[in-house]
Amino acid sequence: MGFGERWSVRSRIALFTGTVVALLCVGFSVVLVWALHLSARDDLMQEVTKAGGRVAYLVDHGRQVEGMLPGELSGRDRPIQVVDSRGRVRAATPDLLGKPAMATFRPQKPQRRAMQEVCDGVFGKDGCHLVVVQEVYRDDGEWMVYSSAPVQAFRPPPVLVAGLAAGSALVIAAVAYGTRSSVRRALTPVGAIRDELDEINASDLGRRVPVPEAKGEIHDLAQSINYTLDRLEETLEQQRRFTSDASHELRSPITAIRAQVEDALLAPQETDLREIGPAVLNSLDRLQAIAADLLTLARLDAGAPCEREPLDLGLLVAAELDARRPVRRMIPHLAPGVIVRGDRVRLGRLVTNLLDNAERHAATTVRLVVRREDEADGDPRFRSGAAILEVLDDGAGIAYEQRELVFQRFTRLDSARSRNAGGAGLGLPIARQIAESHGGSLTIMDSPRGACFLLRLPLSRDD
Repeated sequence: MGFGERWSVRSRIALFTGTVVALLCVGFSVVLVWALHLSARDDLMQEVTKAGGRVAYLVDHGRQVEGMLPGELSGRDRPIQVVDSRGRVRAATPDLLGKPAMATFRPQKPQRRAMQEVCDGVFGKDGCHLVVVQEVYRDDGEWMVYSSAPVQAFRPPPVLVAGLAAGSALVIAAVAYGTRSSVRRALTPVGAIRDELDEINASDLGRRVPVPEAKGEIHDLAQSINYTLDRLEETLEQQRRFTSDASHELRSPITAIRAQVEDALLAPQETDLREIGPAVLNSLDRLQAIAADLLTLARLDAGAPCEREPLDLGLLVAAELDARRPVRRMIPHLAPGVIVRGDRVRLGRLVTNLLDNAERHAATTVRLVVRREDEADGDPRFRSGAAILEVLDDGAGIAYEQRELVFQRFTRLDSARSRNAGGAGLGLPIARQIAESHGGSLTIMDSPRGACFLLRLPLSRDD
């Protein structure tokens, strides 16, 4: 675990914000001090220019300037020299009398003024001055007036540095504290959500975390958590119901087998294996069928992968019909070339379940129709068209309000669709789940007589 990972989110954000503000304050202080230095340098240059300008004005107006310049012309005793067209020093301030010209550079035409930093020379060793030259015209040529001042080193005032440091510290502390407080207030709903989640367990999934009124990420997080809890509660409730129903279904054949075996053990002399054997086998067949259905549902719920290949739906239905011994009359109308992509075993199981259901509840006849639809009511699942399988029986039919009920697990309707008619109430739920896992749907449609199950699967794009 890193150093920063041991800190809370509030502390890390406050530290990050404080560091950024500290860097900004340092940058601002450096820029401010440097700007003040440049401003002082500009003021110095203007002062030096004005001092030399007064002398240049006199020279330019023909006043005789020789020897030592009076102090009132040099301002703050700024060093000044007047150099004639031959490079001779004609006049200078007292500190430069008898010394050679402080500089030799001249303004570039058409400028009449220039500035340059000059070191050593008349200023002595390790001395640098800011020199300004101004050009004036005399009858014998161009004269130069040089004025200078010592270059100021970059030494910020200690008072200014102390003030900037103190101000930066106050700003950093205020921003860090304000950031930490703001983050703490922003994360208060997260604490409430966490506390509520700590109280929620598998036995109390009806509770929900509080959703803050303010829109934002935390609001969306709370809604997502509540949605997850809704799904979890629904899944657990479905699991409880499924377990209860499965236990009830498995108990019936197990009880029957136990009763038959106990009767045989109590009266072995009176027991005929030719009678008890088929009865036990029937119960075992029912038990095996329920176990197989439960295993299929478990695989479908887990999203077990399956191989998909192009399949002709009509040929698949015909193969399932050939493998059966129908107890009702089957009338197939199977259009050729209706190609879907899917798992042959699972789609075969789907067709078998529909045929078993139709045979169980038909009076005399079951009709099967395979066809294709190029337009499927704008459903995005069937943009390439839909493969249709209709299974119609001439039985009692299913009431409209019970059409979705039959697709719930372990559901059997009254009267003809009861346990006495066979089935554990898992065939149709398995069929619908297989259809949906292939991107299709399984519904019950209106029909003049009996029940009409309508299977829709996406047509293969390679068709």
